[in-house]
Amino acid sequence: MSKINKGTPWPLGSNITTRGVNFSIAAPQARYIELLIFKNATDSNPKEIITLGEVHRSGNYWHVEVEGLGAGCFYGYRVINSENESKDCYNSKKILLDPCARAIAGWELYKRKSYLKQTISSANSLRAVVSERDKFDFYNHPRPKHPWNKTIIYELHVGGFTKLSSGKINNENVGTFLSLINKIPYLKQLGITTIELLPIFSFDYSDAPLGQENFWGYSPINWFTPHHQYIVSKNPLKAREEFKQFVATCHDNDLEVILDVVYNHTTEGNQNGPLISWKGFADSLYYYQDKNGNYLDVTGCGNTISANQPIVRKLILESIKCWSNELGVDGFRFDLGIALSRGKDLSPLTSPPLFEELENDPELSDLKLISEPWDCGGLYKLSNFPAKEICTWNGSFRDDVRRFWKADKDTTWNLKDRLIGSPELYKDQENSSKKSINFITSHDGFTLNDLVSFNVKHNLSNGENNRDGENNNNSWNHGIEGPTTNKNIEFIRNKQKRNFLSTLLLSNGIPMILMGDEVSRSQGGNNNSWCQNNPLGWMVWEDNDIDKDLKEFVKKLIRIRTQLSDFFSPKANHQPQKRSVISKNNIWIQWHGVKVNTPDWGSWSHTISYSIHNSKEGAVIWIGMNAYNQTMLFELPESHSPWLKVLDTTFMNANELKTRQLKNQSEIEVESQSLVLLTTKHYANKI
Repeated sequence: MSKINKGTPWPLGSNITTRGVNFSIAAPQARYIELLIFKNATDSNPKEIITLGEVHRSGNYWHVEVEGLGAGCFYGYRVINSENESKDCYNSKKILLDPCARAIAGWELYKRKSYLKQTISSANSLRAVVSERDKFDFYNHPRPKHPWNKTIIYELHVGGFTKLSSGKINNENVGTFLSLINKIPYLKQLGITTIELLPIFSFDYSDAPLGQENFWGYSPINWFTPHHQYIVSKNPLKAREEFKQFVATCHDNDLEVILDVVYNHTTEGNQNGPLISWKGFADSLYYYQDKNGNYLDVTGCGNTISANQPIVRKLILESIKCWSNELGVDGFRFDLGIALSRGKDLSPLTSPPLFEELENDPELSDLKLISEPWDCGGLYKLSNFPAKEICTWNGSFRDDVRRFWKADKDTTWNLKDRLIGSPELYKDQENSSKKSINFITSHDGFTLNDLVSFNVKHNLSNGENNRDGENNNNSWNHGIEGPTTNKNIEFIRNKQKRNFLSTLLLSNGIPMILMGDEVSRSQGGNNNSWCQNNPLGWMVWEDNDIDKDLKEFVKKLIRIRTQLSDFFSPKANHQPQKRSVISKNNIWIQWHGVKVNTPDWGSWSHTISYSIHNSKEGAVIWIGMNAYNQTMLFELPESHSPWLKVLDTTFMNANELKTRQLKNQSEIEVESQSLVLLTTKHYANKI
């Protein structure tokens, strides 16, 4: 028998000490707890059972120090809450995974059904593994810390982005963090500054209908460990090392890493779901429930985490610190983040303590924080998101830009606001563009190629009879559903893709590009590919399958935005200025229509143009957008130097994209369904 000591309640989880390992777990309702030590990860029976009684309890926490143990020790817990549990309760016989585990083993035998209510098998359960907690080496691999006005986000799936890779990547590495390292040069060549990874917390890939796989990973089984399928080594202790190697390489290449994190729900589902970890330690503490014990769900996944309960909040913050301070990530995007602002009985909180602590913790002060402002319970807070420093996904930008280029009615007025950072939407004239994450597409919905190729979703391969996925896509197939050999339709579709990307990257706010949009990646019309671990969900790399012209167009767009970031960034305040106050603001905007200084905001209008002025030089940039089905003639404002055409979405190849001075400086034709960007010579030379 190992020698045991009382131990300490802090730090949470397992922590290596000078004498062994300290274990600490929150279980406020427990009568006593059993710590199970295993010789091997796959052993059904523990080699030692250590019972934790009242002497090992401090408030809501149970703790013990076991001498002689170290890194690589496999362990689990059993929790007994009442007198009857030890005899006939299934729950007390479950081997529970430590919610604070920093390494997990046993995936090769794991079976979700082993954790269901009536099952007591321990042969197929996961084991926590004692691991190091070393801090990330920021001295040798410092954070890039790109300011928001220089940030270009690229959303990707770790497995999907590298699955079709060939040549430079060994087969055993495909779909892992190490294989993603090989794709850093590609991202750098595009001009990306920040990659946003779809969930990489350990998740239950079997949490899906029969025959499907949970590919996206929005089904967390633990908040502290990198997902095992993204790791090359079979040794669970290597997971943190491989992930840190990936982050360090990103930092060395001036790339930031942001994680899409899921703290609003877990894979344990509702009251009928499996009991894997959180449920067994404090069921009614971690999950919102009604008075009958039924789970309340505003996430669409069966349960909702009680994020503002003190113990739960502490666990979430510890997870964030683990990933940021120990593993080196640069920021977080909170899935259904507004759900984290709900309090007792799911009522929205004006000042949720989780966000207050997150924003005021000095250890986390240099992180980039992003959130979805909606949840599945109908709560949607954009202008009044209950956090001061957290940026939000601007779904209205996506919808309004899509509707404009589809030539819907009543679109120009809303588009005007989106182009300058949505100040009317955010009700914040000064700071809205610093909070708005602009996007046209994301993992959740059509890819850019499918947005211009399909009128409706085609999700039959998901196995839910096409019921899943969004129905209101604001998409347009331009005459034929899906792929076509019709050259005219293909020409219009390609032009629309350039329109969308140009609008995104030339708008005020922080742009996010979806993996593969720059090469016309398609999902065959599937707008909810969460279970598609196949070419539908993978990146396209083969030369014959990628749109090389579009990729070059995107590189030029990013270059324009980067070089002219004072005009196309959260830093700029594009509010119209009266002549008497122009001197107070170096950059200002003037709205036009087809006639100078005569914008048309009518229901019938499908054109918009504007000039961006520098108070010292006058008009230096002009953008015209024509969503009509015919060419329109636009008047041009006067400039101090000749206008040069820098971008025209009617053209696509490198020769056509060359900057040229306009012969006619007073007006310009903008083709139907096209966008044109003009700059004065001084700024054109910067690109």
